Amino acid sequence: MFNLFKKKEINDVEVKLPLDGKILPIEEVPDQVFSQKMVGDGFAVEPRDGKVYAPVDGEIVLRPDELHAIGIRAKNGAEILIHFGMDTVELKGEGFTSSVNVGDQVKEGDLLLTVDLDLIKEKVPSTITPVIVSNPDDYQWDAINNNAQLHETVMTVVKK
Repeated sequence: MFNLFKKKEINDVEVKLPLDGKILPIEEVPDQVFSQKMVGDGFAVEPRDGKVYAPVDGEIVLRPDELHAIGIRAKNGAEILIHFGMDTVELKGEGFTSSVNVGDQVKEGDLLLTVDLDLIKEKVPSTITPVIVSNPDDYQWDAINNNAQLHETVMTVVKK
């Protein structure tokens, strides 16, 4: 009758900048898998430091043993993938420290990864970090705010 106990459906989620750095178009990622949007669409960041924070409230759904990437399912179901640098999977976790595990609930701004940026820069071709919606067929978003600073909104992802 009053729907007092009905859970309110969340349709839109603000995606915050998860690491300090310069925002780049996804097309500028030096890896075709990302630049051609084969695994999703979004933006990239050229990091200034090695701290990676949750861009949304949600659940950790991916954290490979190599620690180079984190996947979060946002409250509206959008899956946000943060992939730190290019070819970082080859490092097998060297230079990465994770603060989360699969199944953990996180709040926007929680620390996810700490990366030894100097070490990583020496060992991989690029530290450019894609931040993508890996299930883009179900979501849309407004223009990307290229001027966003750490923890500020880069885009709002809305369920179609």
